[in-house]
Amino acid sequence: MGHLTKTAVTPGQEAALQLLRGARSVLLTGHQRPDGDCLGAQAALSQVLTALGKTVTRLNPDPPEPRYDFLAARCPFPAWVPGDALPEHDLCVLLDCSELTRTGPLCELFEAASSSKLVIDHHVYEGDVWWDAAFVDEHCAATGLLVHRIAKLLEVQIDMVAAMGIFTSLVADTGWFRYGNTDAETLSVASELVAIGVQPDVLFGEIFQNHPAEHPSRVARMLNRVEYFADGRLALADLPLSEADGLEPVDTDDVHDLLRSVAQVEVVLLLQELEPEVSKLSARSKTSYNVAALAQCFGGGGHRRAAGATLHGALADTRQELLDAALVLFEREGKLA
Repeated sequence: MGHLTKTAVTPGQEAALQLLRGARSVLLTGHQRPDGDCLGAQAALSQVLTALGKTVTRLNPDPPEPRYDFLAARCPFPAWVPGDALPEHDLCVLLDCSELTRTGPLCELFEAASSSKLVIDHHVYEGDVWWDAAFVDEHCAATGLLVHRIAKLLEVQIDMVAAMGIFTSLVADTGWFRYGNTDAETLSVASELVAIGVQPDVLFGEIFQNHPAEHPSRVARMLNRVEYFADGRLALADLPLSEADGLEPVDTDDVHDLLRSVAQVEVVLLLQELEPEVSKLSARSKTSYNVAALAQCFGGGGHRRAAGATLHGALADTRQELLDAALVLFEREGKLA
């Protein structure tokens, strides 16, 4: 079983495999504003299921960012058009999240569909079970890594597109193997994917060195709005629409990296105003501080060290609410004198 020897297949995961084996037409979907893990996992699972003779379609609430064009060119990721019906399918697979509401406007359509529902995810989920089966491991580094396990269990060989998808998932959710979730399985699978033909330098260029010319100045604007709290342990920055040039939301990875490089900073909270009364939170931690718990206060979620949420209300108000909640968690964890 190779990489799977460390983790036995649970009854729930076996039920998920049975759904995949028995399906004829499969619809793959993910959360709003799909990231590299979500898209990479979809690309990989598409190839695995196609190899098994399944009819596979993909449909997401939003289109992918341009940085993932290299993957979309090989495996398109259509975005739902309001008013369109769902493609015909007997199995719907939600990847990289366990909450159907995170599919946004597609949620009601999925709920009304008679198809079986399957979740493939690595996030903590505390709600009621709504699916027919789930292949979940909260300790797994990325959803794409779960798809790799599924491919092995279904005895499907990973092709080049699937390899690129899984590698994209891994680097997206491990910060290019810098985060604490980078374990032996992650690195072993990455090595396997490189042996298949994945070129890490090429993918790095596509994903992380493909910004528009405005990116540096917009990062600078956000950095200029940074404030420190909790004796310097908490860094908080926002970017109002008036500073955003009317472009797509700024990629916050560079901002996170710079602020986390400050020795005393433990938590970084970045808040971008997407439209009036709507802001996106991106939260990162480099200690035991649980940013997923913070995001859950605002209807979001994620991992202990990386999480996000969508906040509603005027930016100044939501910023203060976020700060207040963050400081309460610092106090609970004994990080404030």
